[in-house]
Amino acid sequence: MAAFTHLLLSLTIISTLIIITLPISESRLSSTYYSKSCPNFDKIMQETTTSKQISHPTTAGAALRLFFHDCFVTGCDASTLISSTPFNTAERDAEINLSLPGDGFDVVVRAKAALELSCPSTVSCADILAVATRNLVKFVGGPYYSLLLGRKDGLVSKSSLVKPNTLPKPKMSLDEMIDIFARNKFSVREMVALSGGHTIGFSHCSEFASGIYNYSSTQEFDPTYNPRLARGLSKACSSYAKDPSLSVFNDIMTPNKFDNVYFQNLPKGFGILASDRVLSTDPRTRPIVELYARDQNAFFSDFAKAMQKLSLVGVKTGRHGEIRRRCDAFNT
Repeated sequence: MAAFTHLLLSLTIISTLIIITLPISESRLSSTYYSKSCPNFDKIMQETTTSKQISHPTTAGAALRLFFHDCFVTGCDASTLISSTPFNTAERDAEINLSLPGDGFDVVVRAKAALELSCPSTVSCADILAVATRNLVKFVGGPYYSLLLGRKDGLVSKSSLVKPNTLPKPKMSLDEMIDIFARNKFSVREMVALSGGHTIGFSHCSEFASGIYNYSSTQEFDPTYNPRLARGLSKACSSYAKDPSLSVFNDIMTPNKFDNVYFQNLPKGFGILASDRVLSTDPRTRPIVELYARDQNAFFSDFAKAMQKLSLVGVKTGRHGEIRRRCDAFNT
């Protein structure tokens, strides 16, 4: 009887060890994660992102913003791609995410469809979004950076998780933005580097209208704007109340090229959002803006490192996630 009890105990210990160790091996991220399970992964991703960007030039900016919004809420797990149902209001329907451009979602859907034909139930939507963003940034002139792959797709997506201080907003103070990035273990320099993503993409007029219309009793627009820009924005956005989709490029000089002109614009008052312009006036961030404005290589190097770091925030692996069959819905 004692021997039998000892045997049961041994089996229990062994099975426990197996349960504990399996997720560790499953959770290992790798730059060559799909080399055997989906050998055409890189080719399919490159073809999909290139064709989408050529046909819709705002895709790069859209994907970059979507990726950032996804990673800063429950981690880089594609939870922002989930559609709401009658039983759940998903992340993408949180107020701050309603303005996310559709091209960012569409490029992931296209890549997922192609990958499912080549290697079904193998590639996560989270990895697709990470690689699509990297490819698109590179395509429009930005730096290339390597990515570790093997993310699983998250199992939760709730708009209630997108709290007021989860993502930076156009009217936030610099202190508030620094706090948001610090909670995700990003330094002030990394925050400024990632803000440089605004060198591509656009902002809706509603996000900065208070700065260009009836700013105060004595001023029509926010004095931190360059007057020429403020007047141009007021004309471009004159119908924004009737048409909420009205928007302008964040970088009015080279809107479709990933470069350091965004940083060159800021000291001149050519930043579209207040959260952009403050970077060139606050002593904590002004030296970084000035560095990136004169040295594009420094900006590219810091941006690449920050994006690699961003891509690993809250990653789900092993049994903590799944490989979705479709990116907008959980498997069960």
